[in-house]
Amino acid sequence: MQPLSTLLMPRRKTRRIYVGDVAIGDGAPVSVQSMTTTKTADVDGTLAQIYALAAAGADIVRCTCNEQAAAEGLARIIPRSPVPIVADIHFHYEMALAALEAGVQGLRLNPGNLRKESEIKLVASEAKDRGVPIRIGVNAGSLHPDLYKKYGGVTPEALVESAKMELAYFEDVGFSDVKISVKASSVALMIAAYRLASETFDHPLHLGVTEAGPPPAGLLKGSAGIGTLLAEGIGDTIRYSLTADPVEEARAGRQLLESLGLRERKGLDLIACPSCGRAQVDVIAVAKEAQQALEDRNLPIQVAVMGCVVNGPGEARSADLGIAAGKQKGHLFIRGKIVRVVAESEMVEALVAEAERLVAEGVEARLAAADSTAEAEAEADRRALLDGGGADPNASEVRVGRIRARSGGGGAGGAGSPEKA
Repeated sequence: MQPLSTLLMPRRKTRRIYVGDVAIGDGAPVSVQSMTTTKTADVDGTLAQIYALAAAGADIVRCTCNEQAAAEGLARIIPRSPVPIVADIHFHYEMALAALEAGVQGLRLNPGNLRKESEIKLVASEAKDRGVPIRIGVNAGSLHPDLYKKYGGVTPEALVESAKMELAYFEDVGFSDVKISVKASSVALMIAAYRLASETFDHPLHLGVTEAGPPPAGLLKGSAGIGTLLAEGIGDTIRYSLTADPVEEARAGRQLLESLGLRERKGLDLIACPSCGRAQVDVIAVAKEAQQALEDRNLPIQVAVMGCVVNGPGEARSADLGIAAGKQKGHLFIRGKIVRVVAESEMVEALVAEAERLVAEGVEARLAAADSTAEAEAEADRRALLDGGGADPNASEVRVGRIRARSGGGGAGGAGSPEKA
C-alpha cells in the first residue's frame, strides 16, 4: 500500500538544524514539542513533567527561564532530561545568556518582547559560539507597535516582517542556526502567515496556533491550522498550545503526525464506527472502554471497534485488529479476517488480549492461530441479522421490493419494461 505521507504535497525544502540530537528541517521527521507548566526552579517537579511529555510523544520540551532560580534549575534539569530542552525567553536577554550557561540545547526569543538590537545580537553571538539554535518566535499578540501601525493591524505580512527584522540582526553576527514561527490565535491568519513565511525563508518552520484554548475547541483549532499546513508540505516541528495538561499537547501532536503518515505509529490508533440503528451493542461505551484499556499499553497498532458484523470486518479490513458485534457476541478479526467469536461480555477483554499477542507474535502467526469455525459462525450471525432486518435500518430491502412490485415482479420482462411497452 502506498505510504500516506506520499499522498500529501511534497515537504518543503529547508535548511537542517539540530536541537540537541533532534534534527529539524531538510527532510527530517516532523518533531513534536510541548512546554512545561511547572516552575523551572522546581527541578524534580519539572523533570517529572518532562518525562511524562516524552512518554506521550514529545521530542523537544521548552521550559521558561524568567529568573535566576529558573536558570539554575535548568542547569540541574538538562543532564537528567530524556529530551533536548529549549529555554523560553521573553523580556530579559540576561536570562538567555544564563540559559546558555545552563547548557540548554535551544532558545526561543520573542521579537515583540526583546527589542534592543545590541542585546539581540549579543545573545545570537553567544548562541553561535555554543552551537545552540534559536527560534524566532513571532506572536500576533506581541507584535512590535511599529509594525502594527505600518500594516494597520496584525497581518501575515506584519508577522513575517517581524521575523525578517530579527533574522537580519542574527545575520549581522553571522548566525543562521535558526527556525521560525509566526503564530496567531486566528487559524486563518496563522495559515496565511505560514504560507507567506514558507515563500520568504528557507529556514525550518515551527507550526502552532497560539492560545488555542482548552480542549476540545483548542484541539480543533490546532489540528485545523497545523494539519492544513502539514498537508501542504509546510512545517518541520509543531506544538499544540492548549489550556490543559501539556501531556495532551504532546499526545495530540504525535497522533496528528501519525494520522498523516508523517511519523511511524508509536502508540494506539483506535478507530470506531459512529454507530447506527443496526449496531448490536453500545458502540460508544465499548470504544471508550477499549481506548482506556489499550491506551496505556503503548501498542503501535490500529484497532477497530465496529457496531455490527454485517459490514464491520469489511469496512475496517485495513485495521490490524478489530472486533464487531453480533447477537450477544463479539467477532474478533485481524486485517478483516474473522479469527475468533467471543461472548459480548468478553469483547474488550478479548480485544486487549489479542492486541498484546498480535504485537508480540506478528500478524501471520495470529492468523495461523485463528479458530477454524470462527468465519462460519460469523457468517451465520451475519445472515441472521440480515434476515431479521436488523441490518437494514433504512428499509432498503423493503424499497427494493416495492420497486420490483411496480415493475411486475422485477426483471427486464416486467410490466413497464421497453419490451412490453
